[in-house]
Amino acid sequence: MSSSSYSSSSSSSYSNPPCAACKLLRRKCLPDCIFAPYFPAEEPQQFANVHRIFGTSNVGKLLNAIPPHQRQDAVNSLAYEAEARTKDPVHGCVAAISVLQRQVIRLQKELDDTNADLMRFTAKPHSHQGYPPGMEFVSTMNQTAAAYGDNQQRVSVNEYGLPLPAAADRSPSFYPEVVDADC
Repeated sequence: MSSSSYSSSSSSSYSNPPCAACKLLRRKCLPDCIFAPYFPAEEPQQFANVHRIFGTSNVGKLLNAIPPHQRQDAVNSLAYEAEARTKDPVHGCVAAISVLQRQVIRLQKELDDTNADLMRFTAKPHSHQGYPPGMEFVSTMNQTAAAYGDNQQRVSVNEYGLPLPAAADRSPSFYPEVVDADC
């Protein structure tokens, strides 16, 4: 009798190739195999990593416990964690997360510094922050003199915060001679 049941089961055999899980475990892949939709035969290393880290039984229990529409996401997470654990057995994907968090913090600081520079360079020309380096003293001197009612001569500055020549230096000989190009 056992020979007849064996032959009847072989006549109704499943003809599709085995999934990566069944291939690795060297078992027959049945039509209702829980692993077949998520571990195709073309990606055997993915299941090998998951099997090595989590175990086939645990993965099967997990897949059966969650709704079918969430299984692909669960398999993707398991595969990512298994690959990360293969590369870094101690920290796994936490190491990658830490690297990315440090990169975000560094880039946020760089963005904050750049925004501060931008604000400083686009400030009003009368605030000392808008002046080129070394020229802040001109604005500070004028503000201090005005605050104390100092009647001493103030330093005049142009729209870029650069000091203008003193009144005595503004004679026509101070300015360069303009030569007519048509002559």
